[in-house]
Amino acid sequence: MKALVILGSPRSKKNTDILLDQVIKGLSSKQMEIEKILLGQLTIRPCIACNACGKTGHCFMKDDMGEIYRKFDQSDIIVLGSPLYFNSITGIAKMMIDRCQALWSSKYIFRQPSIDRNKKRKGAFICTAGGKQSEHGFIGATVVMELFFKAINTDYTYNLLVDNTDKVFTGERSDVLEKAYAIGQALADF
Repeated sequence: MKALVILGSPRSKKNTDILLDQVIKGLSSKQMEIEKILLGQLTIRPCIACNACGKTGHCFMKDDMGEIYRKFDQSDIIVLGSPLYFNSITGIAKMMIDRCQALWSSKYIFRQPSIDRNKKRKGAFICTAGGKQSEHGFIGATVVMELFFKAINTDYTYNLLVDNTDKVFTGERSDVLEKAYAIGQALADF
Protein backbone atom coordinates (compact mmCIF):
# COMPACT_ATOMS: atom_id res chain seq x y z
CA MET A 1 0.00 0.00 0.00
CA LYS A 2 1.13 3.52 -0.83
CA ALA A 3 -0.07 6.76 0.68
CA LEU A 4 0.50 10.20 -0.76
CA VAL A 5 0.14 13.06 1.71
CA ILE A 6 0.12 16.56 0.21
CA LEU A 7 0.66 19.77 2.13
CA GLY A 8 -1.16 22.52 0.26
CA SER A 9 -0.06 25.23 2.67
CA PRO A 10 2.83 27.58 1.99
CA ARG A 11 3.80 27.15 5.66
CA SER A 12 5.22 23.95 7.10
CA LYS A 13 5.12 22.99 10.79
CA LYS A 14 1.96 25.03 11.33
CA ASN A 15 -1.68 24.04 11.96
CA THR A 16 -2.42 22.08 8.77
CA ASP A 17 0.99 20.42 8.62
CA ILE A 18 0.76 19.30 12.24
CA LEU A 19 -2.55 17.57 11.50
CA LEU A 20 -1.11 15.94 8.38
CA ASP A 21 1.75 14.58 10.48
CA GLN A 22 -0.82 13.04 12.83
CA VAL A 23 -2.56 11.42 9.84
CA ILE A 24 0.84 10.06 8.81
CA LYS A 25 1.34 8.60 12.30
CA GLY A 26 -2.05 6.89 11.97
CA LEU A 27 -1.15 5.58 8.52
CA SER A 28 2.14 4.28 9.95
CA SER A 29 0.19 1.92 12.21
CA LYS A 30 0.14 -0.44 9.20
CA GLN A 31 2.93 -1.48 6.85
CA MET A 32 2.69 1.20 4.24
CA GLU A 33 4.90 3.31 2.02
CA ILE A 34 4.13 6.95 2.83
CA GLU A 35 5.31 9.96 0.88
CA LYS A 36 4.68 13.53 1.90
CA ILE A 37 5.06 16.34 -0.59
CA LEU A 38 5.03 20.06 0.07
CA LEU A 39 3.40 21.87 -2.84
CA GLY A 40 5.08 25.14 -1.84
CA GLN A 41 8.47 23.61 -2.67
CA LEU A 42 7.46 22.41 -6.15
CA THR A 43 7.22 24.16 -9.47
CA ILE A 44 3.66 23.90 -10.73
CA ARG A 45 2.53 26.33 -13.37
CA PRO A 46 -1.12 27.38 -13.46
CA CYS A 47 -3.55 25.92 -15.96
CA ILE A 48 -3.84 28.36 -18.86
CA ALA A 49 -7.05 26.89 -20.31
CA CYS A 50 -5.33 26.19 -23.63
CA ASN A 51 -7.35 22.98 -24.14
CA ALA A 52 -4.28 20.99 -25.21
CA CYS A 53 -5.42 18.24 -22.82
CA GLY A 54 -8.82 18.30 -24.53
CA LYS A 55 -7.07 17.42 -27.79
CA THR A 56 -4.46 14.99 -26.49
CA GLY A 57 -5.60 13.81 -23.06
CA HIS A 58 -2.37 15.15 -21.52
CA CYS A 59 -1.10 18.48 -20.26
CA PHE A 60 1.67 19.89 -22.45
CA MET A 61 3.45 21.70 -19.59
CA LYS A 62 6.65 20.18 -18.28
CA ASP A 63 6.97 20.85 -14.56
CA ASP A 64 6.56 18.99 -11.26
CA MET A 65 2.91 18.26 -12.01
CA GLY A 66 3.94 15.37 -14.29
CA GLU A 67 5.42 13.56 -11.29
CA ILE A 68 2.33 14.29 -9.18
CA TYR A 69 0.11 12.69 -11.85
CA ARG A 70 2.26 9.53 -11.58
CA LYS A 71 2.09 9.61 -7.78
CA PHE A 72 -1.73 9.86 -7.91
CA ASP A 73 -1.87 6.76 -10.12
CA GLN A 74 0.53 4.77 -7.90
CA SER A 75 -1.16 5.66 -4.60
CA ASP A 76 -3.84 3.76 -2.71
CA ILE A 77 -4.48 6.63 -0.30
CA ILE A 78 -4.35 10.35 -1.02
CA VAL A 79 -4.58 12.98 1.69
CA LEU A 80 -4.60 16.69 0.91
CA GLY A 81 -4.23 19.32 3.60
CA SER A 82 -4.89 23.00 3.08
CA PRO A 83 -5.74 25.94 5.27
CA LEU A 84 -8.87 27.86 4.39
CA TYR A 85 -8.07 30.99 2.38
CA PHE A 86 -11.07 33.19 1.54
CA ASN A 87 -13.43 30.23 2.10
CA SER A 88 -11.55 27.85 -0.16
CA ILE A 89 -8.21 26.08 -0.42
CA THR A 90 -4.89 27.86 -0.91
CA GLY A 91 -3.75 29.09 -4.31
CA ILE A 92 -0.99 26.49 -4.53
CA ALA A 93 -3.42 23.66 -3.80
CA LYS A 94 -5.93 25.05 -6.29
CA MET A 95 -3.23 25.38 -8.94
CA MET A 96 -2.45 21.66 -8.58
CA ILE A 97 -6.14 20.79 -8.73
CA ASP A 98 -6.74 22.99 -11.78
CA ARG A 99 -3.99 21.09 -13.58
CA CYS A 100 -6.07 17.93 -13.02
CA GLN A 101 -8.13 19.13 -16.00
CA ALA A 102 -5.78 16.92 -18.00
CA LEU A 103 -6.93 13.91 -15.98
CA TRP A 104 -10.57 14.92 -16.45
CA SER A 105 -10.00 15.15 -20.22
CA SER A 106 -8.34 11.74 -20.40
CA LYS A 107 -11.23 10.27 -18.42
CA TYR A 108 -14.28 11.94 -19.93
CA ILE A 109 -13.26 13.05 -23.42
CA PHE A 110 -10.91 10.23 -24.44
CA ARG A 111 -12.39 7.50 -22.23
CA GLN A 112 -8.81 6.41 -21.48
CA PRO A 113 -8.15 7.64 -17.95
CA SER A 114 -4.57 8.52 -17.11
CA ILE A 115 -5.28 7.26 -13.60
CA ASP A 116 -6.38 3.65 -13.23
CA ARG A 117 -10.14 3.60 -12.67
CA ASN A 118 -10.15 0.03 -11.37
CA LYS A 119 -7.73 0.66 -8.54
CA LYS A 120 -9.50 1.34 -5.25
CA ARG A 121 -8.29 4.56 -3.65
CA LYS A 122 -9.37 6.38 -0.50
CA GLY A 123 -8.98 10.10 0.02
CA ALA A 124 -9.13 12.53 2.90
CA PHE A 125 -9.12 16.29 3.23
CA ILE A 126 -7.64 18.12 6.20
CA CYS A 127 -8.51 21.82 6.44
CA THR A 128 -7.82 24.45 9.07
CA ALA A 129 -9.27 27.94 9.44
CA GLY A 130 -7.96 30.76 11.57
CA GLY A 131 -11.35 32.15 12.54
CA LYS A 132 -14.56 30.62 13.82
CA GLN A 133 -16.55 29.15 10.95
CA SER A 134 -20.29 28.92 10.56
CA GLU A 135 -21.94 25.57 9.95
CA HIS A 136 -21.20 25.92 6.22
CA GLY A 137 -17.89 27.79 6.52
CA PHE A 138 -15.82 25.11 4.80
CA ILE A 139 -18.22 24.43 1.91
CA GLY A 140 -16.14 26.39 -0.62
CA ALA A 141 -13.23 24.07 0.05
CA THR A 142 -15.15 20.79 0.30
CA VAL A 143 -16.94 21.36 -3.03
CA VAL A 144 -13.54 21.77 -4.72
CA MET A 145 -12.32 18.61 -3.00
CA GLU A 146 -15.30 16.57 -4.22
CA LEU A 147 -14.38 17.34 -7.83
CA PHE A 148 -10.67 16.86 -7.22
CA PHE A 149 -11.08 13.37 -5.78
CA LYS A 150 -13.50 12.46 -8.55
CA ALA A 151 -10.97 13.55 -11.20
CA ILE A 152 -8.25 11.39 -9.66
CA ASN A 153 -10.52 8.33 -9.26
CA THR A 154 -10.43 8.41 -5.47
CA ASP A 155 -13.25 7.84 -2.98
CA TYR A 156 -13.52 11.04 -0.92
CA THR A 157 -13.85 9.33 2.43
CA TYR A 158 -12.89 11.65 5.27
CA ASN A 159 -12.81 15.34 6.20
CA LEU A 160 -11.20 16.94 9.20
CA LEU A 161 -12.31 20.58 9.27
CA VAL A 162 -10.83 22.55 12.15
CA ASP A 163 -11.58 26.21 12.85
CA ASN A 164 -10.44 28.82 15.38
CA THR A 165 -6.74 28.04 14.91
CA ASP A 166 -5.78 31.73 15.34
CA LYS A 167 -6.88 31.40 18.97
CA VAL A 168 -6.02 27.74 19.66
CA PHE A 169 -3.04 26.16 17.88
CA THR A 170 -3.79 22.65 16.60
CA GLY A 171 -0.70 21.31 18.36
CA GLU A 172 -2.43 22.12 21.65
CA ARG A 173 -5.77 20.49 20.78
CA SER A 174 -5.66 16.84 21.76
CA ASP A 175 -9.17 16.26 20.36
CA VAL A 176 -8.26 17.23 16.78
CA LEU A 177 -4.85 15.56 16.99
CA GLU A 178 -6.62 12.34 17.97
CA LYS A 179 -9.13 12.74 15.12
CA ALA A 180 -6.31 13.23 12.60
CA TYR A 181 -4.54 10.12 13.91
CA ALA A 182 -7.80 8.13 13.75
CA ILE A 183 -8.33 9.19 10.12
CA GLY A 184 -4.86 7.89 9.28
CA GLN A 185 -5.60 4.59 11.01
CA ALA A 186 -8.98 4.25 9.28
CA LEU A 187 -7.41 4.94 5.89
CA ALA A 188 -4.69 2.36 6.60
CA ASP A 189 -7.32 -0.27 7.41
CA PHE A 190 -8.87 -0.19 3.96
